[in-house]
Amino acid sequence: MSTTLELRDHLDGLREAVVAFVRYADRAGLRAPVPTTPDWTVRRLAAHQGMVHRWAAATLRGDQADPDALEEEGRRHPDPLEWLRDGAIELATEIHRAPEDLEAPVFLRDAPPARRFWARRQCHETTIHAVDALAAALGRYPKAADTWISEPLALDGIDELLRGFLPRSRSRLRSEEPMTVGVVPGSGGRAWLVEVGPEPPVTTETTRDEARRREVDVRLEGSAVALYLTLWNRSDEVAPTGDGLDLWRTGARVTWT
Repeated sequence: MSTTLELRDHLDGLREAVVAFVRYADRAGLRAPVPTTPDWTVRRLAAHQGMVHRWAAATLRGDQADPDALEEEGRRHPDPLEWLRDGAIELATEIHRAPEDLEAPVFLRDAPPARRFWARRQCHETTIHAVDALAAALGRYPKAADTWISEPLALDGIDELLRGFLPRSRSRLRSEEPMTVGVVPGSGGRAWLVEVGPEPPVTTETTRDEARRREVDVRLEGSAVALYLTLWNRSDEVAPTGDGLDLWRTGARVTWT
């Protein structure tokens, strides 16, 4: 099961994230630093997100896009937030237009079909970067209570990271000594066990009860939204038991390149 959410859920999540992004970016100001993405300003954050939307839309159309040129366009635009909104509209339009049996590249393990994959991926891409805009407005790492994010969306985003990103060969999460990370949301019934060793991690979805029974080296337990933010390195709200959060923060970080 690659996702428990429907296409409309991811499109609603994308829309809500764009609204939040613009709200908090405007509140922070384009020159404000972004605590969760060091060395970035809000202007650069908006340019990056607008680039990703246009790149994804081009992928859905079967076109080629130059990410560097697009991001430079966003940085130079007189109103980067308007440019961001335009890119989000373009992306949503392409997702709506795409057939259910769309043939387009996908790049995560256990990925849903292409149309669903891109709606899901851009929903979470935009949600996490909207959290970055929130961090800029707050001047600190946000807490779950600061956000608009729902529990079902957070659980889906945790699953995408743990079962989609981490098991890829390019994942950098490795440990010479095998270790197990337990991720246990406080509600929702879902939990995950991540086996980390010298090879790409192996993630297994399980139940909360089973995850609590298992002996693990590191356990992260908290609300779904707090875990979502913590696992994506956007919050320090969840304090792990065991020793391994530093390994997670360096090895599980997802980057554009």
